[in-house]
Amino acid sequence: MTIRLLLLLLPMALSNAHALDVKLTPSRDFVEVIHQSKLIKIQRIQDQDHTLEGGFAKTSRKCPPFCIQPMQAAEGVKTIGQLEIFDFMEKELLDETGLIIDARTPAWWKRGTIPGSINIPFTVFALDVDDPQLIDMMHILGAKRRGEVGGFTRTIESFGLMGGDQKNDEWDFTSAKKLVLWCNGMWCGQSPRAIKGLLELGYPADKIMYYRGGMQGWQSLGLTVVVPE
Repeated sequence: MTIRLLLLLLPMALSNAHALDVKLTPSRDFVEVIHQSKLIKIQRIQDQDHTLEGGFAKTSRKCPPFCIQPMQAAEGVKTIGQLEIFDFMEKELLDETGLIIDARTPAWWKRGTIPGSINIPFTVFALDVDDPQLIDMMHILGAKRRGEVGGFTRTIESFGLMGGDQKNDEWDFTSAKKLVLWCNGMWCGQSPRAIKGLLELGYPADKIMYYRGGMQGWQSLGLTVVVPE
């Protein structure tokens, strides 16, 4: 058992005596994640009279650009809700095979984010394939930049051999991480644009998930938000 896992399980074991009135599910009080090297407990606000304030209490925004987004961001990309994110945090995020990406601009990120998220603005995925910033970000996602690929190799890969379904001329996605992308909610187009950018780069659709509820949905359930340092 890793030290990282022990750090997560110990507080959970010690907290059993402090039952919450407002749980995540009937059997789950909270979820814990490591965010910027700190252990963060994700739970719901216990004040049952609490209401939203500020921008996320609004029901109307000018469209465009704040238009209602489709349920599915792109073909082959799964749309998920909060419970699926909790599972992702306790599995893929914990064993470092997955990442949760806040695809909003840095100004939004600084106001508060979902614990466990990293900020990669949607604009990054529209950069030129040779842009150093894009290359660095793709490496964070586990994608490897390919060198010159011979025609014979690509022909073999086009038949699905040699892991060809996870590669293209520019990138090898064999070890790419599973991703959850989100932004400000069902009226926000930033994470859908990031997803489309990833797909255009060749990122496998089955490794991408879309949290459509975003920050709007997260806060409407009274879930923990952290302000990045």
